[in-house]
Amino acid sequence: MRLFGEVAGLYDAARPGYPASFADAILAFHGREPASVAEIGAGTGKGTAVLARLGGTLTCIEPDPRMAAPLIARFPSATVHTGTFEEWTPPPGGVDVLGCAMAWHWLDPATRNERARDALSAGGTLAIFGHRYGYADPAQGAAIQAALNDLDPTVQDRPVDWFHEDVLAAGLFTGVHKQVVNTPLPLDRTAYLDLTRTFGPFLRHSPELQRRGLERLGRLIDDFGGTVTLDLRTTLVLGSRAG
Repeated sequence: MRLFGEVAGLYDAARPGYPASFADAILAFHGREPASVAEIGAGTGKGTAVLARLGGTLTCIEPDPRMAAPLIARFPSATVHTGTFEEWTPPPGGVDVLGCAMAWHWLDPATRNERARDALSAGGTLAIFGHRYGYADPAQGAAIQAALNDLDPTVQDRPVDWFHEDVLAAGLFTGVHKQVVNTPLPLDRTAYLDLTRTFGPFLRHSPELQRRGLERLGRLIDDFGGTVTLDLRTTLVLGSRAG
């Protein structure tokens, strides 16, 4: 997860936030204002903006100090643990709400559900949410995907709403369900390339391959008339600790 620290400022500026309605959905599911909230992989605070609206004390877990810097500035009342979820010790009795925005895939698949359950108080709520970046115009999406595949054919998308299936399969939470919000997100050439520069598969490549990829994507956006519209699918998965 420390991969993003080198572009922390760009990540904070380019990544879209989350629907404010998710806070209301979490509160309705939990049934009361939580006394304590913790967030896994808080990054620069995109998901924190939702969780901070729940009330209660807020603890943010973020392993990269470079990502944590804008998080601390934006949410000065939050306690920030600069380390991994696995290194963090939950308070006695657990927290009422445990959130995770776009970071569930960074956790060990063999232990993440069990660790999340153990971090929650009895009847506590798990809230996982994240974006999936589709394209409003299928032809534009196909052209961009073809360009990306040419640069790196090894990258594969996870199934849609995969973390919903992951939590269901674990069988450790009750009442598990999901909510989906679709939002059109028009981006000009600069905004789209900036967003691309914050993606993990892009950041793993050499500077030369990154440069070639941005040039090719930029030419495509120019061919589209200077704008590409994303179909932003944002999913919230909720579940209660069983027992």
